[in-house]
Formats: sequence, structure tokens, C-alpha cells
Amino acid sequence: MLTLVDSHCHIDMPQFDADRDAVLARAREAGVVDMLLVGGVDEEKGHLRALRVAEALELPVSAGVHPHEARLATATTWDELRGLAREGRIVAIGEAGLDFHYDHSPRPVQREVFRLQVRLARELGLPLIVHTREADDETAGILEEEGAREAGGVVHCFTGGPELARRALDLGFYVSFSGIVAFPRAEGIQHVARTVPEDRLLVETDAPFLAPLPHRGKRNEPAFVVEVARKVAALRGQGLEEIGRATLANFRRLFGLSARNEGGSGQV
Repeated sequence: MLTLVDSHCHIDMPQFDADRDAVLARAREAGVVDMLLVGGVDEEKGHLRALRVAEALELPVSAGVHPHEARLATATTWDELRGLAREGRIVAIGEAGLDFHYDHSPRPVQREVFRLQVRLARELGLPLIVHTREADDETAGILEEEGAREAGGVVHCFTGGPELARRALDLGFYVSFSGIVAFPRAEGIQHVARTVPEDRLLVETDAPFLAPLPHRGKRNEPAFVVEVARKVAALRGQGLEEIGRATLANFRRLFGLSARNEGGSGQV
């Protein structure tokens, strides 16, 4: 039986309010047996929305400050994240990192908030979910300087080059690929997808964003992770089932999750 995982999605967002149950049903039909719902601290308290949805659906959830919203972080933010972690309500910190493409928050603020989240992940003993765009060298440098190896984590929606992948792997991190890996001009990302060790490989949708081929232009959803896994399998000369098994095992290992939901049971 094909078993897949969507290691990073945002199905708590309003885009799914009208048909969330149908989205989950399609994910089950596609073989998706688990997923991580990633919540972010923002002006609409998106992390609390993510927690409500994840708990209602019995899904694992993370919480953190995306670089776009870094300017919103306060001392209260860190206290709230500590509380959620100590209550066992989140399995990871993030997504956190640097985004120098949009610069929605000033770069010095992004850097400081990223460092604080690496430290928080280490303090709490939780893995870190890293977002990086057009900031490969600085992202890797902060992870190295702040001792991110102690926390572990994943570089999600990987769009960097082989040097970022090498430095992340050297820190014990995982590398996750989204639908971007199937884009025609993504040769550099495809090269990295071929070379990441199988026991450090993850796949994701980042739904509702970045729908993979042949769904470009549509709202992305967890069922479409099969297309990401299929492309990664083809690049590596492996079977889809093999990639599914490996990425599911890696997901559970990284986030400290037990086996669940195979055979049609559970919410996913």
C-alpha cells in the first residue's frame, strides 16, 4: 500500500474553510497517512488558528514566527511558544528563518528573530522548521553559530543550492522538497534532490501554495504530495512506494511521532 506524508502544509488557512473535510478525504485516498500543520504568529494569531484546527483533526502542529512576520514578535510571543511546547501541544518550532526576496520585515529584525527561535528550539528540545529564500549563506551561518545541531530540524521547501544542502546535512538537518522540484527550470533543486541521503529526505506541499504539476494554478492540497514524491522518485531512480516509506519514516523520526492512521483509520 502506498503511504505518503505531507511534512509541511497550512490547511488551517481560510482557503480550506469550505471543504476541509473533503480535502482530508482526498488526502487519504491518495495514500497520505499523516501531515504536519504549520502555524505562524501573525496579526491574526494564525498559530492559535492552526492549533485549533490541528487539535480538532488530531494532527501534529508546529508554531513559530515566519520571517515575513518577524517584526511582530515580542517577549509575549516567546512566552506563548514556550507555554505551548511545555504543554506538549506543538512538535516543532517554526517555520522560522530569512526571506530576502520579499523583505516584509526588515532584515536585521529577521536575523534576530531567527536567532531567537534557534535558541528557543534548543531550549525546548524541539526540531526547527527553516524557511530560507535568497539568503542561503546567512541562513546556514546563523544555524551554525547558534548551535542548531542540538535542536535538529528541516530546511523546508528547499530552493537553495548544494552548499546550503551540505551545511544543513552537516548539522543533522533534513531537506524537504515541494512542488518546485518539478518545475522545468529547477535543475539546481533537482540535482540536490538526487543527492540528499534517503534518511534525510522529506516531501511536502506547502498547501495552499505552490501546487505541483499538473495542478499549477490551482489551490494546493495535501493529496498533491504524491506528485512531489513521484518526481523525487524519478530523479533518484527509485520507486514511488520506496520514497513514500522513507519519507514517512523520516517524518516520524524528526518530529518524534508514532505510527498511526495506516489502513484508513484516524483523521488523515
